[in-house]
Amino acid sequence: MPQRQLTRLHSFRERLGDTLSAHPNELLALFSRFVHQGKGMLQPHQLLSEFDAVFPEGDKQRLKDGVFWEVVRAAQEAIVLPPWVALAVRPRPGVWEYIRVNVNELAVEELSVAEYLQFKEELIDGGCHSNFTLELDLEPFNASFPRPSLSKSIGNGVQFLNRHLSSKLFNDKESMEPLLNFLRQHNYNGMTMMLNDRIRSLSALRAALRKAAEHLLAIPADTPYSEFDHRFQELGLEKGWGDCAGRVVEMIYLLLDLLEAPDPCTLESFLGRIPMVFNVVILSPHGYFAQANVLGYPDTGGQIVYILDQVRALENEMLLRIKQQGLNITPRILIVTRLLPDATGTTCSQRLEKVLETEHTHILRVPFRTEKGILRKWISRFEVWPYLETFAEDVANEIAGELQAKPDLIIGNYSDGNLVASLLAHKLGVTQCTIAHALEKTKYPSSDIYWKKFEEQYHFSCQFTADLIAMNHADFIITSTYQEIAGSKDTVGQYESHTAFTMPGLYRVVHGIDVFDPKFNIVSPGADMSVYFPYSEKSKRLTALHSEIEELLFSNVENEEHICVLEDRKKPIIFSMARLDRVKNMTGLVELYAKSPRLRELVNLVVVCGDHGKESKDLEEQAEFKKMHSLIKDYNLNGQIRWISAQMNRVRNAELYRYIADTKGAFVQPAFYEAFGLTVVEAMTCGLPTFATLHGGPGEIIVDGVSGFHIDPYNGEKVADILVQFFDKSKADPQHWEKISQAGLQRIYDKYTWKLYSERLMTLSGVYGFWKYVSNLERRETRRYLEMFYALKYRNLAKSVPLAVDEELPVNGAAK
Repeated sequence: MPQRQLTRLHSFRERLGDTLSAHPNELLALFSRFVHQGKGMLQPHQLLSEFDAVFPEGDKQRLKDGVFWEVVRAAQEAIVLPPWVALAVRPRPGVWEYIRVNVNELAVEELSVAEYLQFKEELIDGGCHSNFTLELDLEPFNASFPRPSLSKSIGNGVQFLNRHLSSKLFNDKESMEPLLNFLRQHNYNGMTMMLNDRIRSLSALRAALRKAAEHLLAIPADTPYSEFDHRFQELGLEKGWGDCAGRVVEMIYLLLDLLEAPDPCTLESFLGRIPMVFNVVILSPHGYFAQANVLGYPDTGGQIVYILDQVRALENEMLLRIKQQGLNITPRILIVTRLLPDATGTTCSQRLEKVLETEHTHILRVPFRTEKGILRKWISRFEVWPYLETFAEDVANEIAGELQAKPDLIIGNYSDGNLVASLLAHKLGVTQCTIAHALEKTKYPSSDIYWKKFEEQYHFSCQFTADLIAMNHADFIITSTYQEIAGSKDTVGQYESHTAFTMPGLYRVVHGIDVFDPKFNIVSPGADMSVYFPYSEKSKRLTALHSEIEELLFSNVENEEHICVLEDRKKPIIFSMARLDRVKNMTGLVELYAKSPRLRELVNLVVVCGDHGKESKDLEEQAEFKKMHSLIKDYNLNGQIRWISAQMNRVRNAELYRYIADTKGAFVQPAFYEAFGLTVVEAMTCGLPTFATLHGGPGEIIVDGVSGFHIDPYNGEKVADILVQFFDKSKADPQHWEKISQAGLQRIYDKYTWKLYSERLMTLSGVYGFWKYVSNLERRETRRYLEMFYALKYRNLAKSVPLAVDEELPVNGAAK
């Protein structure tokens, strides 16, 4: 365990021991209550609820001034095995401490991570665990690796890495040799770039740069590179510096500044402009991946919109940079997914498909294959694990044929895509980026310790193992928000939940990932602003669609596209759009609306989710369908609610957001947890005031009370009150609605655009590629360890997942 954690651990143990000695009766009461309830596990909200139940108000206030309250408030779980109560305490994001209290003796002791996990396992096996449980511990490989210590630095990995390695590597002028070697060896498909063999030393480089700058300053800044390229080659400089004299001299001065006085900011600027990324492969194997007619299918949703918007922005940025670098290279982007031979009504059976609004980006589909042949039909993302190794081998062959070169960057998406990306990056020796989007471990509480209960349906043993391999193998990790990495003061981040956990009988993760690792970077996506733009931009509005939208919202006919009617068209509309699954909590929104007479009086409710026209294969969706129908019937909502089937036309959806804004309505995103919240960004980009869950990314996108509002989906009554207050205030003062709308737009322009995203992604690729070349960022020891873990553990787990049969496909996948 890192020393910084041990220091705090001893402090907490000793201070809690002192508190127990000073207030034995009060504190004994709480711990005795835990023990009296018997063996079990308590979550944070249960701990706080028990604290409130045990102590009268006077005692509460007194105890809240001491360390005991600090422990209770920071505890993320309590394991009760009488007479012991063990606590996993999180003083701040990324920092964990483990303590145990003996209620009979009022004794406090510290626990190591492994000891705590072993204690926790007794909930499952009653202490019959083996002394030779496999423990996964990656900390020894990373102990000497630089990382920040402040929680606020989490997610700013490239800045920290640049600062640290720059100071270590560039401690004097002559230590710039690694940069020289990097520039000398830089090429693309055999074409020399940046420097040629005439420059063999730093002194020769300085001299060449000064001569080149002197020459360039004497000619117009817009002089094309082709007019001085011969002179450049004689000096030892090759293509890649820029397309005109002005841009080339900027690059030269950046490098001269580095050679004179190395600093991380200049280095990042210089590396970000070096031509390094021309071929990109993006992995997203599961689900129905296509440009039309697939949204709303199981396992198919926001990630498709994300990736398609991502590649359009990325291609534009690559083309711009290649032009500015003075190169004549055609970039290629391949989105690699699974080919579905029997996917009728979509293009998912088509091997190669050009992405609309791009010139050099394609979807490449490769089928899942076994010894018995090609799997023809869709299978749940929970069932893909036996196919991925062969799929990775087939993908390697396919992309070699398509690109006629190795990719410069491989980006994985979701657990399966990230595992395939790891296999490909390992095989090809190229830079790997991981984007989780969502990690199932966070979405299914206690799915680690009770993994055996979930195994037949969800196969979490494969998923969690794949996640650990991918996140540790990646060169850098992109997240949309800080919360995705390390949560908040009170909630645990998705990646942070993989720091330490146990799957009893399988293995124990003592140190899985460190959220302080400088591979983590926050790069937030945006909405496609050619599609999503403010409702107030009247000249761009798609008024031709308004008759369709009005039919969708207000027609008195119920059919397969919509049920229930809205009787009062003059009311503002609360709008929500998501998949119909438990986590998205669309039924929770309907329920809180149904239970609030004042909210029903003020506004109508429109929800877009599910499909009325066919029976879902998804078990979670089936349950939510039944619940939605029951709520509408039990609360007599017809007349105030419109339930519309999933809408796949995002152009019309964008105008639908704007139409809702015309009614002075609002968008509500009620998910129990949301990794990012793309619909939140879309709504805000259209100028629609937005209320979104505080659990996950939306809590970071929105500044509460300024650019929107945070809501807690676990407290529907309070959510209804927040909505009522907003609409009451907006009714009395229309400027209030406008103020929130404009603040939301400004928040988007400042933080959440695809232009900002693509610029950052390209810079990250360059910086990590450079440090991987000149330092030990390859982490060979870690990768050897992961190779063994993959071969000895993952392969057997994947083989245990039953292969699908085309005639009788499993239908237990839950939509993301």
